[in-house]
Amino acid sequence: MVGVLLLTGCGSDGSEGSAGPTQPVPDIACADGGQVRGSGSTAQENAMSRWMEQYRLACPDVQLVYNPVGSGAGVAQFQRGASAFGGTDEALSAEDVEGTREVCSGGQAIDLPMAGGPIAIGYNVPGVTGLVLDAPTIARIFDSRITRWNDPSVRRLNPGAELPDLPVVPFHRTDDSGTTQNLNAYLKGAAAERWPYPAGKKWQARGGESASGSDSVSSAVIQTDGAIGYFELSFAVKRKIDTVRIATGAAEPVAPSTASASVGIAEARITGTGKDLSLRFDHRTSAEGAYPIVLVTYEVVCDTGNPPDSLPALKSFLTYTASEEGQEQLHSIHYAPLPSSVAAQVREVVSTLS
Repeated sequence: MVGVLLLTGCGSDGSEGSAGPTQPVPDIACADGGQVRGSGSTAQENAMSRWMEQYRLACPDVQLVYNPVGSGAGVAQFQRGASAFGGTDEALSAEDVEGTREVCSGGQAIDLPMAGGPIAIGYNVPGVTGLVLDAPTIARIFDSRITRWNDPSVRRLNPGAELPDLPVVPFHRTDDSGTTQNLNAYLKGAAAERWPYPAGKKWQARGGESASGSDSVSSAVIQTDGAIGYFELSFAVKRKIDTVRIATGAAEPVAPSTASASVGIAEARITGTGKDLSLRFDHRTSAEGAYPIVLVTYEVVCDTGNPPDSLPALKSFLTYTASEEGQEQLHSIHYAPLPSSVAAQVREVVSTLS
């Protein structure tokens, strides 16, 4: 995939790109110059594009590059020293951290959460809107144990709905995916008795149809009567796909949105040690308005041992992305901002990078 490349030395008069000449300049403490290369998660590609565009307006002397090659490749490139930060949809494993000690001279890599978002369950059932499902029912659907849309389990959750006698066609990802990993983690956490599969990036449930990438899965759902699949909310919004409201035990079923995902992320707790801010989610949460299937993308950086020629620009850019202004950009592009307390901790850690 072609990376997101913004050469901020081209000037900030707004004559290029999507930023018009009247767009306000963000209040950013800029570095004097330098280049910051990042690579990794495709889930955060659009967020990176927006952040880089805004940073460009204020800091024309810094060059920013982000290459959306996927979480695994992004971590691998960071470990080789090919990038200043890696983007990943899953916190580093202990083995991953060990693999960074050489590139992080005198230190190690840490996870900094930066953006979140809901993983929507989209469906195509003619005549049915506002579909409600719970975790055990979703697990049985994606494991091909519920095969008709008028199954008693679905009817119980949707009293009064005219559910057709139509085959259920579940779609999953063929590629290793952070989106798959987060859905697996939700089902493993919220419906363990119905979901015997590991919370990994590979899909292992039985049956169903498959496609590569969220774009292809969402396209397949549109084109197939009775289909159901999972993808980032932006794909559902773009293609006007109906999405499942999830019964969590709260007073009302929760629909996927940036606001409900932020509430869900706020239910998470920081489990990283030292400067690492990796999160663990409460997939069984019944908090009002908390959407339980969420994805958080992390920026992987060295706590110490960063190259001195890129460090000031790296700290400046990540301070902006975790700022109130940087996080506020996310709603409009279907991402969920971090809880303010977590964002404040990210900024504090960024200030200590060396």
